[in-house]
Amino acid sequence: MSVRVVVADRLTEAGLKLLAATPEIEVVNCAGKPRDELERALGGAHALIVRSETRVTADLLTHGPGLRVIARAGTGVDNIDVHAATRRGIAVMNAPGANTVSAAEHAMGLLLAQARHIPWAAEAMRRGEWDRKRFEGTELRGKTIGIVGLGRIGGHVAQLARAFGMHVVGHDPYLSPERAAELQLKLLPLDQLLSQADVVTLHVAHTEQTHHLINAARLKLMKPTAVLVNTARGELVDAVALAEAIGEKRIGGAALDVFAVEPLPADSPLRKLERVILTPHLAASTAEAQERVSLEICGAVRDALLAGDLSFAINVPGISGDLLRRLGPLLDLARRLGRLALALVDGPVAAVEVDYGGRDEAASRPVLMAAVEGLLSAMNVEPVSLVNALLIAEERGVRHARKTGTPEPGFETTVGVTLEAARGRARVAGAVLGNGQGRVIRIDDYHVDVAPEGWMLVIRNRDVPGVIGRVGTLLGGAGINIGSYHQARVPFPGHDALAAITVDQPLLNGVLDQLARVPDIQLVRLVNFGD
Repeated sequence: MSVRVVVADRLTEAGLKLLAATPEIEVVNCAGKPRDELERALGGAHALIVRSETRVTADLLTHGPGLRVIARAGTGVDNIDVHAATRRGIAVMNAPGANTVSAAEHAMGLLLAQARHIPWAAEAMRRGEWDRKRFEGTELRGKTIGIVGLGRIGGHVAQLARAFGMHVVGHDPYLSPERAAELQLKLLPLDQLLSQADVVTLHVAHTEQTHHLINAARLKLMKPTAVLVNTARGELVDAVALAEAIGEKRIGGAALDVFAVEPLPADSPLRKLERVILTPHLAASTAEAQERVSLEICGAVRDALLAGDLSFAINVPGISGDLLRRLGPLLDLARRLGRLALALVDGPVAAVEVDYGGRDEAASRPVLMAAVEGLLSAMNVEPVSLVNALLIAEERGVRHARKTGTPEPGFETTVGVTLEAARGRARVAGAVLGNGQGRVIRIDDYHVDVAPEGWMLVIRNRDVPGVIGRVGTLLGGAGINIGSYHQARVPFPGHDALAAITVDQPLLNGVLDQLARVPDIQLVRLVNFGD
């Protein structure tokens, strides 16, 4: 298998060499080249790697019909239309841990420079001045730092701040009390943190909820001596309100590395303020961080393309290569059961429920995703994958749910798929045997034992003599070879029988309609398992 990886922005050689050393991977480096050349390269691409320079829009994605992975060599993915990528079944990845140390150190460096007036003192020295009194600073020891966002970077800032003897408070609605205790900090509501902190430093992603998190109203809560540090995303701060607060001396100053518009416009009011330190998005710009980011993201892309490892995917969380390999036969069975269940109902599907019976606690969600993927692929929804299956189902109004319980009797690992449709309901179940082979073991109330491969006929008929013979004669006369014929019946008088028949080819030229007209046959369905 040969796959193409397009690199849109500059990466260090370490990551590029890692990809180039993999024989199955072709690397096309478009860094620094015109946009139209990137668009042409995407035509045959399976993966796209970007940094912050390239914006991956829905329009750009149309040039890459075969894309399976988009990877950002950095922490955020705000330059990627994640919804559009997910909708197309593309995994979106980033390298969240590679620049943790560099970003945290830059935040502390900005804070130190602000506290000791280092940039302004250095400028005065270049002008030939010597004014010690004017640049008298303040110590960090004993001051309170308020950290907004306590992920990897915010957590590391907490450690560094404690080393300086600072009191640490934090705000993060998703942080557990146990993790807060590990970081030795006190969690506070955001407004309370702003009123108590001598320094406020931001380390959250930019979302609809965090846009202008620091606005005019919240700036009024801060101490007149407080400093704002932002090395996360420029959109977190209302820059106009910040400039006014600093200009009116309602807060002590700011140190900013990121801006809503980059490069920062030459006429930005932030450039004219005396108590503001500005750096051009340098937090991750260290040699060590760039090499780690390059190696981490290129390794993640390689593993995603060649091993299906989605550990780094932000839109398919928690599905590692090890998990996919471990669950491979089970996920394949779930996809096939989704196809089988669809063939047994009529009209639009309203809901799907997947029952996982087994010991693997991590299996239930991927099994649901795989079953829905199989269902949608049988509905000819393209492209569909584990990445976008649940999203597309929701867009089509298909409710989905999963349950975990005990396996079907006699088996160690089973999957059940139940569909509710406008006209009909179906429940099918399958099991993974010890050799890794999947079997269909139940269709509605009937116990069967058949491999979900190729083409399968499902026939429900009155439980009377002669039906099997008539079916076999009709198929034989049409040149249809039978692979297996499993007849099932419910052990109660008056019930119907069901046959699951694997055949070597589709039923063409009206054969399916002829079967439906055979006496005592009540239902005929043909399933394509998509082999």
